[in-house]
Amino acid sequence: MLSATTIIIKESKFFLELPSRREKMLKKKVSYSVLMAIFATSSLFPLNLSAAEEEYDESHQQTGQTNQRIPLEDVQRFSNAISEIKKYYVKPISDKELFDNAIRGMLSGLDPHSSYLDENEFKELQTATNGEFGGLGIEVTMEDGVVKVITPLVDTPAYKAGIKSGDYIVKLGSKSVQGLELKDAVELMRGKPGSPIDLTIVRKGTEKPLKFTLMREKIMIQSVKSKLLDKQYGYIRLTQFQAQTDKDMEKAVADLKKQAGGELKGLVLDLRNNPGGLLDSAIQISDAFLDNSKKGKPEIVVYTQGRLPGSKFTAVAKPSDILHHAPMVVLINSGSASASEIVAGALKDNKRAIIVGTRSFGKGSVQTVLPLDSKRGIKLTTALYYTPSGISIQAKGITPDIIVEEIAIPKGISNKGNEIDLSEADLSGHFANQNDTENPLVVKQTLKDKQNLMQEDYQLYAALTILEGLAVAQR
Repeated sequence: MLSATTIIIKESKFFLELPSRREKMLKKKVSYSVLMAIFATSSLFPLNLSAAEEEYDESHQQTGQTNQRIPLEDVQRFSNAISEIKKYYVKPISDKELFDNAIRGMLSGLDPHSSYLDENEFKELQTATNGEFGGLGIEVTMEDGVVKVITPLVDTPAYKAGIKSGDYIVKLGSKSVQGLELKDAVELMRGKPGSPIDLTIVRKGTEKPLKFTLMREKIMIQSVKSKLLDKQYGYIRLTQFQAQTDKDMEKAVADLKKQAGGELKGLVLDLRNNPGGLLDSAIQISDAFLDNSKKGKPEIVVYTQGRLPGSKFTAVAKPSDILHHAPMVVLINSGSASASEIVAGALKDNKRAIIVGTRSFGKGSVQTVLPLDSKRGIKLTTALYYTPSGISIQAKGITPDIIVEEIAIPKGISNKGNEIDLSEADLSGHFANQNDTENPLVVKQTLKDKQNLMQEDYQLYAALTILEGLAVAQR
């Protein structure tokens, strides 16, 4: 699955042969067509390929890196390793497999997010951005030789089973994940819809490993979910940032306004357990709530910095706020990563929203998909992104303005003692307030709804309480 991926077109050069300029330009055009078909979204950077190539070459001339030769002894050592493997490995192995493994090893040694994309993985990029794929619904990475859960996607088998962000998967069925590559572990988790798989998990704070049996499903990700809270406050949950998420969110806001009979008094934007997605989508979501027309200066959404000139980019919000400056609360937790952190950071630093929940995951790097040919590519970390105030959240995350832990309120506990709560209105023969226009049945139902919300989702209950306070303060 992608996480805040930026696309930059750059030619990859094989060290034994430098293609002619015409060949390079033809390959670039093919690469551009393939990527555009896969992502179905506009690139963030200019696609003037000739100019981009000249800019790249010029910058490398300044740093003395143009056409650097790989030392002959390194090439010889690599060649010797291939030769020894082909002669002495326990079973025959093809040159293609050796080269694929070599590329995969180079990338996996850089950082957890850089990887080689073989033919199947290259095709799956389209699936990841279109929102339909098979499996358990877990966003994972590799850490210390085991699979670490970034987040379970909402309403998937993993989410319903109770898998949590930060869990370590140590066994898949009877097979230990120690020594497996991430792609092999992911393949084990995938399978025919309806087939079961056992997961053995190590969780911080537990003495023994936990065992879960999950049923594989065809995962259909609905990236936007919404509902009206207390008849006047909007609630929108973004489970992923896909190509159409910004448009779907704007439609959801319009529908909530109709349900509220006009404008919303406030909005809770829920980014919990959202692993990220397309960078373009995160920028559009942030832009929908930012309005610089009154401040007289541009509001930055996010900016990136890397070694390549094309990787330096600043996204600036356009005037307009679909909420018309109604207060906002953004919910995050340790499963909020990448594009989710871009949105939370943009709204926090521009003082547009109060961030509530727990610290986010801390994935602040940008991956670029670079095609090696028409069927394979690499996903390479090429830049770090920064919040508008210039803070990198890489390995640090977004710290909420108000920390609210995820806790469970047992049902019935909030009713304890209610039977002895008395007020003037409870006394027999009390004088009625002639100015009281409130319907007691409506008030009672509202209190019951909030009590249920507190028991079902305490963090959301806290967010709504804060939002109501902000709405009152804004009057």
